[in-house]
Amino acid sequence: MKRTNISDGVPWEAIVGYSRAVRVGNRIEVAGTTAVDASGAVVGAGDPYLQAKYALEKIGRALEEAGGGFENVIRTRIFVTDIVRWEAVGRAHGEVFRDIRPACTLVQVASLVRPDLLVEIEATAVVPDAGGDKDRS
Repeated sequence: MKRTNISDGVPWEAIVGYSRAVRVGNRIEVAGTTAVDASGAVVGAGDPYLQAKYALEKIGRALEEAGGGFENVIRTRIFVTDIVRWEAVGRAHGEVFRDIRPACTLVQVASLVRPDLLVEIEATAVVPDAGGDKDRS
């Protein structure tokens, strides 16, 4: 199967050896995504809602580049550094996925790669095959 790596173009992709997203066949996996912009600055410092919103925007761009969209997402994983603030993150997630309703896991972690990051989100998507995968439900 053909493999397509999607890059944000940030220097740490090469250092760590990862891609923002990878598509193999009809499956797209989006790596843990945080609210860090291309210059390395944190977007929404101190605000879990804004950080989740920005991370989801980055995920949306990666999905599009891989040939999919939010409507193809079947699973998300959300990592937060303070579970007490889960509702703000959930609100941002709901704004994107309210009608799509992927399987979702939300857990608290001790920390993320930088202390000013509050949220990291992963996504898995399945897109129709080139031949036009039909819904058989």
